[in-house]
Amino acid sequence: MHTAKTKNRRIFWCVFFSVFFCLVLACVGAAFRINESVKNLGKSRTISVEDAVKMKNIDCILVLGCLVRDDGTPSDMLRDRLNTGVTLYNLGASSKLLMSGDHGREEYNEVGAMKDYAVDAGVPSSDVFMDHAGFSTYESVYRAKNVFKAKKILVVTQEYHLYRALYIAEKLGLEAYGVASDRYTYVGQSARDFREFLARVKDFFTVAFEPVPPDSEVSIPIFGDGNDTNDRRTELSVRRPL
Repeated sequence: MHTAKTKNRRIFWCVFFSVFFCLVLACVGAAFRINESVKNLGKSRTISVEDAVKMKNIDCILVLGCLVRDDGTPSDMLRDRLNTGVTLYNLGASSKLLMSGDHGREEYNEVGAMKDYAVDAGVPSSDVFMDHAGFSTYESVYRAKNVFKAKKILVVTQEYHLYRALYIAEKLGLEAYGVASDRYTYVGQSARDFREFLARVKDFFTVAFEPVPPDSEVSIPIFGDGNDTNDRRTELSVRRPL
């Protein structure tokens, strides 16, 4: 026969788990709603290469960085982003390319590999700017506006990533349109999709507070000479946020 104390304990745990379960469901539901909101805004700003070329007064083409191999060559995903960015440049969508990625360590240099690739493809070095402190999507977009003084840009990355970048730009007051660089089906995409789901939730709240990224006090107008950015490596330790 159960004592009153045992019954009270059972009631407490039943209530506790019921409330906990409801909270978990509410959080999951909110996360899905946030993802849909981010994706819908991003989709409304995603355009084709043909439409991008027709646009006027694009200050720069922002190419978002990702993995560079140990030998210093771009990964498949990064190569496709760079090819799309160079294509837009060659078609006259903008006269400037902004390569934004991770260069927090001397031995790992995304933006250096990105600029080398563009220059090898025939883009003048003076037209290729390097953002050495683009450690996250938020930082890359924030710095495009506040460090490089761009007002209207094209963003190039894979479609799954593009929505968040365009959402961030919208909330930061930067006019941005996206061109997806998907040319293949990439290995490990399911894991990236899950990571992006979490990242959208994170940046949904990040833009509400608009934190100033480290190393963002300088001014490097995109209208100048891209060679001025060649040696502007950040001394921050490497970081890989969502």
